[in-house]
Amino acid sequence: MDCVEAGTNKPHELCRHKCHVVAMPYPGRGHVNPMMNLCKLLASKGKDGGDDILITFVVTEEWLSFIGSDPKPANIQFRSIPDIIPSENGRATNFVGFIEAVMTKMDGPFEQLLDQLELETPVSVILADSFLMCAVKVGSQRNIPVASLWTQSPSVFSVFHHFDLLVQNGHFPADLSVRGRERINYIPGISSICLEDLPTVFNGPGREVLDRILEALSWVTKAQCLLLTSFYDLDTQCTDALSSALPFPVYPVGPTIPHMTFKDDTSNSSSEDYMKWLDSQSKGSVLYVSLGSFLSVSSAQMDEIAVGLLDSEVPFLWIARQDTSRLQAACGDKGLVIPWCDQLRVLCHSSIGGFLSHCGLNSTLESVFAGIPMLTFPIFWDQMPNSKLIAEDLRIGWRVKSEVSTNKLVKSEDIARTVQSFMDSNGEETKEMRRRVRELQSACHRAIEKGGSSQSNLDAFVKDILQYAK
Repeated sequence: MDCVEAGTNKPHELCRHKCHVVAMPYPGRGHVNPMMNLCKLLASKGKDGGDDILITFVVTEEWLSFIGSDPKPANIQFRSIPDIIPSENGRATNFVGFIEAVMTKMDGPFEQLLDQLELETPVSVILADSFLMCAVKVGSQRNIPVASLWTQSPSVFSVFHHFDLLVQNGHFPADLSVRGRERINYIPGISSICLEDLPTVFNGPGREVLDRILEALSWVTKAQCLLLTSFYDLDTQCTDALSSALPFPVYPVGPTIPHMTFKDDTSNSSSEDYMKWLDSQSKGSVLYVSLGSFLSVSSAQMDEIAVGLLDSEVPFLWIARQDTSRLQAACGDKGLVIPWCDQLRVLCHSSIGGFLSHCGLNSTLESVFAGIPMLTFPIFWDQMPNSKLIAEDLRIGWRVKSEVSTNKLVKSEDIARTVQSFMDSNGEETKEMRRRVRELQSACHRAIEKGGSSQSNLDAFVKDILQYAK
């Protein structure tokens, strides 16, 4: 197909772009969002304010129905592949089957879509989630460079990349009931970590898919670079270790959160009831509570959290996607329980003083951006090492769960006592914690400013992909 509009001699609209990036996220909320945020940053780059970069964002038809109407730059277009994997709505209940389907069924539809895209405008580079090994395979076969995007922390990547060290040292498999608090200190970039603070896929829920994950990450080394959604100062030691260990550039370009659209514009959410409620609270007095959108704690644990929050007498805003009415009734008028909010805007509100979090990396990055300390309540996967990073390494938060890897209920009285101490702005320990999180917040903001580490890394990546387009 010639690069002209049908029936005319005018260049086809797509062909005015010199660089065509095909971006493909892993089909889960915690992966789609940072990939899109990164693409929005890329869309503004290039020599002509981004006009020389076209981004095709590839999702399943189901995901297109979720995000297809979301605002985006003109040089980002959506394309979809069929729904050949289980629905997002049941992903948590069939975690193993979902990953198996992603790893085995997406290759063919993705290749077929690439065939169509190549007819429209040549593909310069594939930007793919690190869990999608099909993208690296296809890129290698077609001689298309691949950039791998890692949406978890650098520490978690290092644990997977050095899995052989766990085996060699007798720490896989390991009985956590006996050796859970045993510390290991031989993983590059990680000073010391307990076995129970490793991702659950090693010694707990999700272990059935470990071989698939290790296979996918073995393909990452065949890509042309690795992009990290964190920023350099968040996990400096581990980022440096990965840069030394991997055979290509490692670019921390985060935080890949919607900070670029945040600014001071409150027109979309200032009228929301929850924002009005926050406006009525004292500065730094409110605990924001959200345990993520993927997995949740048990109903019994939810009830313990509700009673603990109520007994703490600390005002709170709780995002609970299920049983909202029941939890609101249990919590009385001390807090507000709702199914959704604009999380970044809430965290940046002056009345927020803390964040009770499941420790997903996106939530962690948003909390750091807002300068809010965290109470960690990890549930699954990478949330365990993220909790350790927050509470032990960065010391910008406290743990709620003392026994990280168990399903033992955290009782309401323990939750109430911890919340009270954590939200006490006069305590010496909390003062020091808040000072540290403000320092990290400043480092985060510097990273995304012109000349900052993340901006410089993003510019270097754009320079790379524009060369691929030649």
